[in-house]
Amino acid sequence: MMEIAPHLVPKDTGWIEVIAGCMFSGKTEELIRRLRRAMIAKQEVKIFKPKIDVRYSEKEIVSHNSQTLPSEIVENSEEILAKAGSAQVIGIDEAQFFDNGIVDVCNKLADEGKRVIVAGLDQDYKGKPFEPMPQLLAIAEYITKTLAICVVCGNPADRTQRKVVSKDRVLVGAADLYEARCRKHHYIPEEEE
Repeated sequence: MMEIAPHLVPKDTGWIEVIAGCMFSGKTEELIRRLRRAMIAKQEVKIFKPKIDVRYSEKEIVSHNSQTLPSEIVENSEEILAKAGSAQVIGIDEAQFFDNGIVDVCNKLADEGKRVIVAGLDQDYKGKPFEPMPQLLAIAEYITKTLAICVVCGNPADRTQRKVVSKDRVLVGAADLYEARCRKHHYIPEEEE
């Protein structure tokens, strides 16, 4: 089956691309790949990430396999709109950490003729939809669902297993706190249910 991919350059319109999946599925890696291609095409690119995500770097988006691109930290989604300027391509990483205003911001940027590429977790550690990602998926012209490998059985994984006990929905971490699991091997600890 042929995969339908977005054009490299918007033709009189903008659009939204969403890259969604669990942790360790290559979301940021795919975001970086698309942004690098836009840079090769000599397009003006701006990249943003939420202030809460300083796991690997404060000045870059960083994939779990250590690929990086310079980015700006923002406090909230409205800052993205204010800082986008004349950029033709806008990259946004870790969208699940933004307020619900990110949906309107992405729509406004796309309405201005910009290519907006957003990456984020589509489910929280309980396997529930992780806002605002469901709303972004609904308005996107292009959607990519990335899968990881289940650390238990090796099957495709679409869930993020939290390895520590915490009732906080947002607990920023990497392999120290999370691992990829398939549907069969993902569970919520009893004290969390």
